Amino acid sequence: MDNDITALQVLFTETYYWLTIVIMFLIHVGFCTYEVGVSRRKNHLTTLMKNAMVIPVVGVTFYLFGWWFYSSMVNGPGITGGLVAAPFAEPWNELMGTHMGGKPDGADITPADTALWARLNGVFWGAFLLFSWTTASIVSGSIIERVKSGAFWMIAVMLGSVTWIIDAAWGWHPSGWMVQLLGYHDAYASGVVHAIAGGTCLAVLINLGPRIGKFRADGTPRNIPPQNPWLVCIGLFLIYTGFWGFYAACNIPIYDVQPGDGVFWSATNIYLQPTTLSAITFNFIMSLCGGLMAGYLVSKSDPFWTFSGGLAGVIACSAGNDLYHPIQALLIAAIIVVIIYKLHFWVERRFKVDDAVGAVAVHGYAGFLGVCAAGFVLWGYPSSPDALLGHAEPWARVTPWGQFAGAVIMFWVLGFIPGYALSWLLKKFGLLRIPREVELVGLDFAGHTASVREDDEVRAALAQEGRASSK
Repeated sequence: MDNDITALQVLFTETYYWLTIVIMFLIHVGFCTYEVGVSRRKNHLTTLMKNAMVIPVVGVTFYLFGWWFYSSMVNGPGITGGLVAAPFAEPWNELMGTHMGGKPDGADITPADTALWARLNGVFWGAFLLFSWTTASIVSGSIIERVKSGAFWMIAVMLGSVTWIIDAAWGWHPSGWMVQLLGYHDAYASGVVHAIAGGTCLAVLINLGPRIGKFRADGTPRNIPPQNPWLVCIGLFLIYTGFWGFYAACNIPIYDVQPGDGVFWSATNIYLQPTTLSAITFNFIMSLCGGLMAGYLVSKSDPFWTFSGGLAGVIACSAGNDLYHPIQALLIAAIIVVIIYKLHFWVERRFKVDDAVGAVAVHGYAGFLGVCAAGFVLWGYPSSPDALLGHAEPWARVTPWGQFAGAVIMFWVLGFIPGYALSWLLKKFGLLRIPREVELVGLDFAGHTASVREDDEVRAALAQEGRASSK
């Protein structure tokens, strides 16, 4: 990097993304805390370990093939073109490891590739990996206390390293075919992360079935409240905090958005459209406020749904929070939170779906409706700066029908259908749900018997010592 401006741009971007990864890690800490707080004591250890192991399971598979999907699948393939060459994302490529940006060893990349990607490839990969962990963890909470951990990890690999990153290539890439043809706009992933995760949740829950005792003989649902509301609230606060990093990672921090006609440096959204961190700060906070207030009112001050409403409010506005007015963000969040709260309990009663944490509603329904809302509020906006990307023909603009089609693709096509197929296969082979007797006694007692036995031995030894000393 012999150009001072280019060097500063690259180094600043590298540092910026590295910091967003650190902040986003709090999302996973929050999910672990939140899920343990919801689960009953007899399932605490298994719930914790099930979600914690998403880190290595999805981390390794995302390195081996997940990252490649984002750049290679933007055209479908077969919709606007074929597979795109992405050698920098292949696990055996020199840019998928330590590199200082010098002359490349292989012929598949150029000196320009190494100069740019040597410093940015790892931090971009890391940011998208944290998105993957988030997407997989959304499913984890909804299916607690009855799923086999191995089954969940297979679902996590499918969602975290395959389906969600394909939908990101389609609708969250400046050249994605959904952006070009549908005018799809989803700046902070209402659909790309949340709707697809919610659709997958719903599919798995249908095949998994409810927890024992969730529904009475007449079909009415029982309330199984969070066992530790404090942990739940702390977990959701950590998710809010990590969501700030998520938003920041959806932006390019410094980019010349006026090439060939002077220089104009700006932050951009994921589509390289100019925006500001100030704008998303306004809208993040106002959508959080709208969601919290609506959750508090519609649930009659129930802490679980108040905090979940805050999260759902941000998710509902994430598709357009780069362009909304703060009052629009406030109102969209509040309205959608009321809708998804009512919809959650209607689906529970009507279809006997036992979603332990309301993930289908908070992420899936809110993400779906948020994508659709952006189609009306942002009607006519450019979906991506096509001229900046060198395209002669303008791409589709944002429309209600384009956003609705995108929401259907995210929730149903890439979320529900693959999730249903995989969970159905696991169910057929007896790999999805734990046995009834294990569920009754608790996963921790069945899966951590050595720890329980050793704990009993320690107690017995202490009791024996106490009797001996009293003689």
